[in-house]
Formats: sequence, structure tokens, C-alpha cells
Amino acid sequence: MAIAKAERLMNLALCLLSTRRPLTKRELRGSIEAYVEAFGQGQYRPEPDAADESFNRMFERDKDDLRELGMVIETVESLDGETGYLARRDRNTLPPVALDPEEAAALGLAAKVWQHARLAGAASGALQKLRAGGMPDGGDPYEGGHSAIEPRIPAREAAFEPLMLACRDRRPVVFDYRKSNSPQPQPRHVEPWQLECWRGQWYLAGYDRDRSAERVFRLSRITGKVRNRGRGFTAEVPDRVTVRETVAAWAGELTDRTARIRLRTGAGYPLRAKALSAREAAQPGWDELEIPYGHGLDAWLVEFGPDVVVLEPAELRADVIDRLRAVAKG
Repeated sequence: MAIAKAERLMNLALCLLSTRRPLTKRELRGSIEAYVEAFGQGQYRPEPDAADESFNRMFERDKDDLRELGMVIETVESLDGETGYLARRDRNTLPPVALDPEEAAALGLAAKVWQHARLAGAASGALQKLRAGGMPDGGDPYEGGHSAIEPRIPAREAAFEPLMLACRDRRPVVFDYRKSNSPQPQPRHVEPWQLECWRGQWYLAGYDRDRSAERVFRLSRITGKVRNRGRGFTAEVPDRVTVRETVAAWAGELTDRTARIRLRTGAGYPLRAKALSAREAAQPGWDELEIPYGHGLDAWLVEFGPDVVVLEPAELRADVIDRLRAVAKG
């Protein structure tokens, strides 16, 4: 029965770590069970046959895979011109994990934040490795350890996992996206840069190929499946991706623009929480509020129905009236 690739790579890594001198391909072929099973002992032949060529290709792939995983493999040429390989232990050993209890507690708390299955498993495995390396336990929650109240970051959107992998692998994607002011989703071709959670919502920042510009997308508005579209980005990824700042600006939280509204007394508490100023209106039973004016404010105000009247600016008032008329016709 063929030996699994993971076992083959592990045996190759152990063999390279255990040797005191460089080992040639021929020696490795005769020492590792998976190679012996597939290609035999590898006797020297002046002219390589098909088995030799197949072994060479497999060995080169295995060596590249180990290097991709972070293993330092040296290539050494002997005096007689034969090439050998070894992995020195001092170059493949991480320094001791030096964390104080507070740092350990912070890492433990961060690992417990994730509820998403893929990330939960990765976080748990990372903690186990750190503890095996000497990381101190977080201790009692009342003595600098984890709090009894543990935060959670949910990732319920189906688009989260494929987009997370696409960001990691730098793969362009296409998905159908429904804008806040349009009920019909439209396809978007995006080079994904970064995912970030802001106020309970996940957002994707990336380069929108159709619009040739940076865009931010809310995952809850992605409909259908996220599909990969080839490899390679056409736009340069910025050193710093400002997802939260972009969303906050669109929401009116990082802008100097304001709107003035009349709000029925005792209603619209979310609007009151964002108000920059509030006072009683001349008309009894109403208050006047000044609130930040950003992207999507018209759609939000419509949700409060007859409890809100837009006083200014004129374009916001017109947008709200248009939306209300569309609702009345529907």
C-alpha cells in the first residue's frame, strides 16, 4: 500500500535532521521507506531509467514542500562533485518561547475569540504548540488570567471562508453583490486584500477590477457562491489597508458633513445615540437633532418611517422622499 505523502515528508525531514553529513539522493532513496517501496534501492546506473527520473521529480517536489513549510535544507557538493543534502538542527530550531503570564493570557483570549470552525481548530492547535514550548498558562481569571466573560467573533456568512482563503493565497474572485440601494445583485470581480470585522459585520477590502478602484464590501450582502478566477493580482496591494476607516467614513463617522432632522419625542433611540446635538423643536412632541451625514444615511432614516423628518441638506431630504415613494408604490 502506498505511503501517504505526509508520512513521506515527515520521514524525509527526520532523515535530513538526523544525519551528521550530507546525504545524496541515492542514499536517501535507499533509506526512506516510501522511496524504496516506489522506486527500489536506487542502484547507480550510467544512464537514468524511468524510475530514476520519477524519483528525482518526487524528491525535488518533497524538498520544495519542506522548504515551503519553513525547513532549512542545505545543498552541499562533495570533493568528487556529488551533491548531498542535510538540515542542521541549529538552523531548524525555534528559540524558546518567552512569554509572561499577561502575554500568555492575551494569546489565550485571542484564540478563544474565534467561533468559526476552521479558525477555531487552527487557534487551538497553535495554543497547544505554544504550551508545549513552555508558554505559561493564563491562570485564574481573577489573577491576571482569562475573564469569565469571553468575547466571540462570529463568522456566519458563507462567503467568509472562501474569501479568507483567497486573501491568504492572493487569488482573484467573483461574486454577486447586492448594494444597499439596489435589490438586484450585480457580479463583482475583485482582488481580495483583507477581511476585517467592524461593529459585528465582516467587510472585505480589495481591488474592484470592473471599477478599477479600491472598494469595501460587506459580506452579508454577498449572494451565492464566491468563485475563484485564475491567479495573480493586477493591482498593487497597499502596505496598509484601512477597512475600518473606509467603512466609518461611508457611515458618516469620519466626516465633517452633518444632517439636521426632526425626530418624534421618545422615538429613534439609535439616532439619538449618534446625535452631535439635540434640542426641543418648536413643534410640540418633536426634537431637532444634528447627526453625521454619510453613505447610507437615507436608507437608515427611512426605517424610522413617520417618526423622522429630514430638514437639511436638501439632497438627503430628496433621497429619503424617493425611497418612501418607492416603498409606497411597492
